Amino acid sequence: MRELNYAMLTDFYEFTMSNGYFQNGFKDRIVYFDVFYRKVPDGGGFAIAAGLDQLIDYLENLHFTSEDIDYLRSKGVFCEEFLDYLASFRFTGDVWSVPEGTPIFPGEPIFTIRAPAIEAQLIETYTLLTLNHQSLIATKANRVVRAAHGRAVLEFGSRRAQGSDAAIVGARSAYIGGCAGTACALTDELYGVPALGTMAHSWVQMFDSEYEAFVTYCKMYPNNACLLVDTYNTLKSGIPNAIRAFKEVLWPMGIRKCSIRLDSGDIAYLTKKARVMLDEAGLTECKITASNSLDEYLIRDLLMQDAKIDSFGVGERLITASSAPVFGAVYKLAAVEDADGNIVPKIKISENVGKITNPHFKKVYRLYDRETGMAMADQICLHDEVIDDTQPLTIFDPLATWKTKTLENFEAHELLVPIFKNGVKVYESPALNDIKVHCEREVGRLWDEVKRFENPHTYYVDLSEKLWTIKKELLSGFKK
Repeated sequence: MRELNYAMLTDFYEFTMSNGYFQNGFKDRIVYFDVFYRKVPDGGGFAIAAGLDQLIDYLENLHFTSEDIDYLRSKGVFCEEFLDYLASFRFTGDVWSVPEGTPIFPGEPIFTIRAPAIEAQLIETYTLLTLNHQSLIATKANRVVRAAHGRAVLEFGSRRAQGSDAAIVGARSAYIGGCAGTACALTDELYGVPALGTMAHSWVQMFDSEYEAFVTYCKMYPNNACLLVDTYNTLKSGIPNAIRAFKEVLWPMGIRKCSIRLDSGDIAYLTKKARVMLDEAGLTECKITASNSLDEYLIRDLLMQDAKIDSFGVGERLITASSAPVFGAVYKLAAVEDADGNIVPKIKISENVGKITNPHFKKVYRLYDRETGMAMADQICLHDEVIDDTQPLTIFDPLATWKTKTLENFEAHELLVPIFKNGVKVYESPALNDIKVHCEREVGRLWDEVKRFENPHTYYVDLSEKLWTIKKELLSGFKK
């Protein structure tokens, strides 16, 4: 099998539309597309943006090979002039994006693309793919991490991920969302996400006795001795054998750092029993890790039951976001440029009010309280508008436009930053650890009411008066 070219990872209709643009004189027409999502997964109050780094790599390497052109020719529906155009294709447009790790809300642009029509059309599928998948996992990870209340969460989901790429970049996204590490060695090698892990049940079964398995492991990895204690009987053999191995092997070395892991049974009950047994044996520094089909709700319940857990390993329900497995970001035309370079707003109408788009070339401001530093609201504006944060600003409730809120003493920060200009990257991608820190800091600037798992407070995302007027005029025009 030949090496995959991700330029071909696109819906076939992107090619048929592009061929149509080419033959009807739209090849060089400048268009504006917005990428945004409509609904927060799991009924949450916000999502986490992720996937920009992979989009950058895709756009920088975008091209079609001779094999790709031959395949398209074999379909018998494309003109030769269009195929010749694809042979020298590259991305020459502009891209703005919300930085990875930033909390994002429904309806506001996450990516904005300004490019010739064919270029903008052909990148739709991959742009959505990378944002939808990685933002979904980062969002789920952030929920799980917040449920753990400061206890480390490790991503353990590679074997249950939906494909190798989902495992690799999924672990990266989980790290952005707040996980402390991953079980995936390749994600560590590629991105520097700490790979962690000790033993499976098969290690314990390989030896003649559980005790021998534990002793051997402690001797081999004395500085990272985490013993899986539920292969046979957690309370009668697993924990007693672990205590014996720790004392006989680690204590003579002066090592008190150690841990046990539970992967089955009644985790709340067993960890409380384990904590008593470890403490009575003098192993007060021994940590307890729990795994086994965990998610934010189970973690929350375990801690409410006073389970004695120091860290969590979370697998399938995180890496697949099983409770809400679709992020749902969309890619919609917002404007085109006429022959004189004027921006002409475009809107999509729907009987479903939630699917009516916001027209025009836009920017997004996040408004922070100067005293508390907390996020107060977002406002979507026209691209050339500037919010004066020295003056009071009235915004409208997104669910009830008759309700207004006047903001004072706030700072306005633009969310979208330039990524590409005329096809050239102008953005310096932060280190992954910096993205993770950015995520933690910005989530920390959201009020707890917005971060509730159930029935979160709706964060204000308002349209500026100028943008709302343009949208209203376009809607009125379609009523006539």
